[in-house]
Amino acid sequence: MSGLRFVDVCSGAGGLALGLEQAGFEPVLLLDNKPVACETLSMNRPRWNVLEMDLLDFVPDEHPYTYDVDLLSAGLPRVKSSATAGRADTDEEEQLLKAAVLLAYSIQPRAMIIENVPGLVDAAAFEPLREFVRKELEHLGYRLHWFVLNAADFGVPQDRKQGVVVALKERHSDSFRPPVRTVDKHLSVGRALRDSMAARGWRGAQAWAARAVAVAPTLVGGSDNRGGADLGPTGTKAAWARMGVNGGALADVTPGPEADDHPGLIKLTDAQAALLQGFPAEWRFAGRKTARYRQIGHASPPPVGKALGAALVEALRG
Repeated sequence: MSGLRFVDVCSGAGGLALGLEQAGFEPVLLLDNKPVACETLSMNRPRWNVLEMDLLDFVPDEHPYTYDVDLLSAGLPRVKSSATAGRADTDEEEQLLKAAVLLAYSIQPRAMIIENVPGLVDAAAFEPLREFVRKELEHLGYRLHWFVLNAADFGVPQDRKQGVVVALKERHSDSFRPPVRTVDKHLSVGRALRDSMAARGWRGAQAWAARAVAVAPTLVGGSDNRGGADLGPTGTKAAWARMGVNGGALADVTPGPEADDHPGLIKLTDAQAALLQGFPAEWRFAGRKTARYRQIGHASPPPVGKALGAALVEALRG
């Protein structure tokens, strides 16, 4: 079997779609409601069919080429726990998750991936959502697999846990096995960024890399409506500081010789953040610095998408 086809919704900067492409899938449609994300997708893959539209407004009947694809994938905005219930954006996030599930009625893929917060898999606060997903997809003949993956186990230099739901039509379900880790040793921030830190002549790059021996804390993209580009909340910034990184802002360029004259915490660039998210160095991001970083922080790491895609290829062939 070749030419496995998929539809990807809430595509963002394309992390999940890129990983699936690397596993052998070909997209027939990528959908996102943010112009800058659609520009990023088209800039990197001009041949991809990118549609700028809100998922809640998407009508598959108007795009019949999406019918009967092998896979429907959705790297959705993070659903919040019951602790933040009542927030308007929380309601929207749940609506998007439900809309993605209901697409299976018309698209009828052989398999489906929903990627979200780890709590979606087993936290009590998410049981109503899990019950919705089970009820709707099992009614259509899918069998569900729930599990949590950590991107660090797939060569991404970041502690990033993701809750995953994989649904397959019953005839394929028994052949599916969740991805197993692909690295024996986690890739540290220092090893991942050493070359880029030295690229402009910073003599302290090697010493810094030897200090940054842990994986990165989880990158967060922050709100689309407020705040600038930083590497996370207070506790996360403290973890960055222990690795010699100022987590309060991003730099425009990597350190140069001037950094040796002013020792202290260095700042990462958005391109380095992309490396920590598992994007290849050649993947470009549209927009200004803050917009680029938000896309990166919200993305699904491509190596995790590749591992999920490979597991699905095996199941669909089996």
